[in-house]
Amino acid sequence: MIGQMQDRPLTLTHIFHRAERAYGDARIITAHAEGDRSITVREWAVRVRRLAAALESFGISPDARVGTLAMNNQPHLEAYFAIPLTGRVLHTINMRLTPEHLAFVINHAGDEALIVDRGLLHLLAPVFHELTTVKRWIIIDDGTEDDIPAALDAVDYELLLQQTQPRTGAFEIDDENRASGLCYTSGTTGDPKGVVYSHRSTMLHSLGLLAVDSIGICESDVVMPIVPMFHVNAWGLPYAALLAGADLVLPSRSTSPREILSLAERHSVTMTGGATTVWNFAAPFLHEYDLSALRLVLSGGSATPSSLSEIWRERAGVPITHSWGMTEISPVAVIGGVSHAERDASEERKIALRALQGRAVPLIDLRLVDEGGHELPWDGESVGEVQVAGPWVASGYYRRDPSDGMTADGWLRSGDLGTIDAAGYLRIVDRVKDIIKSGGEWISSVDLENAIMSHADVVEAAVIGRADEKWAERPVACVVVREGAQLSADDVRDHLRPLVAKWWLPEDIIFLPELPKTGSGKFSKTELRRLMEGSDAFP
Repeated sequence: MIGQMQDRPLTLTHIFHRAERAYGDARIITAHAEGDRSITVREWAVRVRRLAAALESFGISPDARVGTLAMNNQPHLEAYFAIPLTGRVLHTINMRLTPEHLAFVINHAGDEALIVDRGLLHLLAPVFHELTTVKRWIIIDDGTEDDIPAALDAVDYELLLQQTQPRTGAFEIDDENRASGLCYTSGTTGDPKGVVYSHRSTMLHSLGLLAVDSIGICESDVVMPIVPMFHVNAWGLPYAALLAGADLVLPSRSTSPREILSLAERHSVTMTGGATTVWNFAAPFLHEYDLSALRLVLSGGSATPSSLSEIWRERAGVPITHSWGMTEISPVAVIGGVSHAERDASEERKIALRALQGRAVPLIDLRLVDEGGHELPWDGESVGEVQVAGPWVASGYYRRDPSDGMTADGWLRSGDLGTIDAAGYLRIVDRVKDIIKSGGEWISSVDLENAIMSHADVVEAAVIGRADEKWAERPVACVVVREGAQLSADDVRDHLRPLVAKWWLPEDIIFLPELPKTGSGKFSKTELRRLMEGSDAFP
């Protein structure tokens, strides 16, 4: 027996039309040095329709990839919708990639048009001549005065919108499986890999972010994505916020800790998300701002030390909430926090629970698999690779071998090692390639890093393995000290002694001014190993 429900496609047209019709008075605020700029969703929707009409008149393919190289700003949000609503594919380009990788992803995607902040053009300058597929350039005036090469034959974004009549009528996408977006991984161990999102996957992911026990975005929220809009569609927060009718606050070039906290205070932000490093750098200034409107601070990219989460709980009124996912998972798979069943637990137990990555959101399935391919129990102790399946999880990479990164039965191999307990709480132990085996025992670089970063004078820490004749491998810690603080290697080891096993203590602790990071803001251990080669710690 077959159900008799209407078979209507799940597409981004629903989010746009719902926001345009029902939430026209919601605000989209963009930070600017001369004063924040606010626009209603109703006004924004007209601009989306103008950009859509312009794209349709450009002479680019009906399913063209259109690249964006822009900050978190209003024009970028307009591109988020105008491109996929016309059947084309939004390719958000990671501005932290090397020029070589920028050229690779633009050519590999086959971008026919690029929408670029004027102040970011210099990133592409070394490879302009290599971008063979690009036919049209649209430049967003972001207040900078960088030169625009005449050879690009570029058009000004605002002038283009002024000269173009808005597209009328409803947008229609007949096939929900049509591609809507394209993001590339950071490419730390080779060329970046492309992940193609569908209208269906993005729509379902947006609904997932509205779930109460997920992120719970609702109409009364003021959502501020600090995570860059080039990184996995800003974790899907812009789409979810508009679907719910929430206000959006976009930081644009306001990226310093004080600027971010001031923006949150000015607009009574209730929910924000960004990399753990952002919240770490902001922590010393929390007492200067009124953040009483905050209900959720979401972290991702790397594990958040309990000590940092507790600082936020004590000074801002809310702990940091873990999330776990990947570009390949759109990206949200797991959200942290304390379950209802544990609501009366001791404060110590709640701190321990908040240190875990959390539990899978609805529609996402997890499993643990050992090196032999055997599925492991959820007992909180068995360690295996975390594998993921679900309607917003990639089934392969763009223009690559279909089996790359996937299991024979179609699950995504995350490359992360973890445990899952009987209640479904995931704890990431390490990356498969980063875990250290010393004297036949495992050392979790993630746990060791968190223990180091619980020191009040440590801003960042990354741990990598070094070959050792006696023990096979030994940990080496690279540490960034808070500005103005004095810290020795012995100070770090003294801090670690009550926190980790004796044999986890690193003999070598190297102090650096900063740690290299990937395009998504994670510590780049590949680059760190390269930097350390030939040093005293890596003879």
